[in-house]
Amino acid sequence: MPLDLIDTHAHYDDARFDEDRDELLAALPQKGVCGVINCGTTVATSRFALRLAEAHDYIYAAVGIHPEEANGLTDADFDALLPLYEHPKTLAVGEIGLDYYWDSVPRETQLSVFARQLDLANQLHLPVIIHDREAHEDTLRLLEQYRPQGVMHCFSGSAEFAKEILKLGLYIGLGGAATFKNARKAPQVAAMCPTDRLLLETDAPYMAPVPHRGERNDSSLIVHVAERLAEMRGENAQVLIDRCRENAKRLFAIA
Repeated sequence: MPLDLIDTHAHYDDARFDEDRDELLAALPQKGVCGVINCGTTVATSRFALRLAEAHDYIYAAVGIHPEEANGLTDADFDALLPLYEHPKTLAVGEIGLDYYWDSVPRETQLSVFARQLDLANQLHLPVIIHDREAHEDTLRLLEQYRPQGVMHCFSGSAEFAKEILKLGLYIGLGGAATFKNARKAPQVAAMCPTDRLLLETDAPYMAPVPHRGERNDSSLIVHVAERLAEMRGENAQVLIDRCRENAKRLFAIA
């Protein structure tokens, strides 16, 4: 049975793919993956994402600066991103957001860089891919201010927080963490999320789903996420896959 999965968040620029990247990416369509959005975190990785998108028909790019990479940015860095948004396979501004878990970048810096990229996304009429780790309050405040289209990647908040995100018209992305035995919030969020606002993702090479937890993640493993979410929602897995694929196409304007 065809799966036709779209992985809305991956990082195939990561060094863990250096030894077999080309072979792995060439094989994914035969494993049921029909689309991947590779997310940049710096100027360099955003450029790399576009090179991958040019090499593979089913791969697309998101261009942006991750909050953990926000230290020391200059106007020249932001200027270097601008031509990348003109590429026809750039579908989103991302991965952007806030990360207060590590706290390695001053919060004021993160807030400034996030706000600047939210404003840019609105100017470009592109959706955003949002990273939010232990920064729910500030993330919500900026999203309410800028009102972008987009997705909360690797959603880690409560069902109550999800309701606030959904009110803004945003999508919720769930991945491998939702399959972990210690997942508490994800089942509630998965169960309450409207069918037309849910996206599947891997965050490859990170957070491989059960039964591959601890291994290097890749887009072929997203089927385990789909099966677990379908179980949580009391749905057929292929039906969920089909709906999430259509959601991804709609949000990111994939033909």
